[in-house]
Amino acid sequence: MRARHKALPVLASSVATALCCTAPAHAFGGSDTRGEAEGKELTASAQHTSIKVTQVSGPTGGQRGSLNATDVNWEPPPCWYEPVFTPEQLKDFAENDGGGDVSIRQGWYGSKLWTDHFKDGKDAPNYFGTPSTAKGYKDYNLGEKGYFWRGVAPSLSALDDTSLCNRLMFWQDAGQIPDVPNAPTPRTLAEYAYDKVEVPATKIEAKPAAKSTVNLPTWVWLDKGTFKDVKVRAELPNTGLWAETTAKPVALHLDPGTEDAETFPASGDCEINADGSIGTPYAKGKSDETPPCGIRYLRASDGQPYQLKASITWDISWQGTGGAAGDLPDGTFETTQDMDVQEIQSINR
Repeated sequence: MRARHKALPVLASSVATALCCTAPAHAFGGSDTRGEAEGKELTASAQHTSIKVTQVSGPTGGQRGSLNATDVNWEPPPCWYEPVFTPEQLKDFAENDGGGDVSIRQGWYGSKLWTDHFKDGKDAPNYFGTPSTAKGYKDYNLGEKGYFWRGVAPSLSALDDTSLCNRLMFWQDAGQIPDVPNAPTPRTLAEYAYDKVEVPATKIEAKPAAKSTVNLPTWVWLDKGTFKDVKVRAELPNTGLWAETTAKPVALHLDPGTEDAETFPASGDCEINADGSIGTPYAKGKSDETPPCGIRYLRASDGQPYQLKASITWDISWQGTGGAAGDLPDGTFETTQDMDVQEIQSINR
């Protein structure tokens, strides 16, 4: 027996009650992924996207992590439409499987539901989107060139607006993008790729490395080549749509982990030099100089190391199909390291 979606509250339960005496019945809502066709890029789940993501350039090894957008209100797109089936693929799915999502919040279980609508031309109700009734199709549109499209929501629980991307699976001629709200664009793919960018951890060089001294500056730097641009490409098959999202390191921000400290510069933002390095390496004899990038602790840590936070800011831009291009919110990736600070009035460095 196939697992059914969990019912959505109120609306879904009332609809299910209205359909209780018909067989087979519709199932609604849910957050489980199921029914992927073996050996084919087909899926019964509207939470599965066919977008292909590859890293074009940038480091691939070592400790890496995802970016946090500096704009706290920005989020990647919650949903969009994608081509799912050719006529031949839909015929095979409907007649040999017949269990899956016909929209992001509406599942059909039983081949007759699929054949009634897509083979025999019967209209079908759409309980969550518009239009409220979807016109039926004859013989799966066999002989036509194009695809049946459906909404995709990788994280359905994050999609609060039940009207978004909720059309029942619909036909679009080949070589065309549907003229509907939430149709995919190069920017859609760029924003999706943003969430897939992984950048290297921020491991800084510091002098003194193991233990700083009250009132003496700690020099901080990163050698050139430590951070390089990271580029990720996203493509949506059978649409001609693509986008490349590029993350470029632009600044290092230092947070000493205590109010009893000064940063250099005062903002704590150390810009990246023309050669890709940050700050200046410490050299003997510079202990009394002010570093271009660094920290001066004003109080000893007394056995409890301060948590020095170092984060790289990445400038995010994108380009895509047809010369489309733009910018996305800056991203940051932060790491933390212990800083012991000792109270010594004089020291040879």
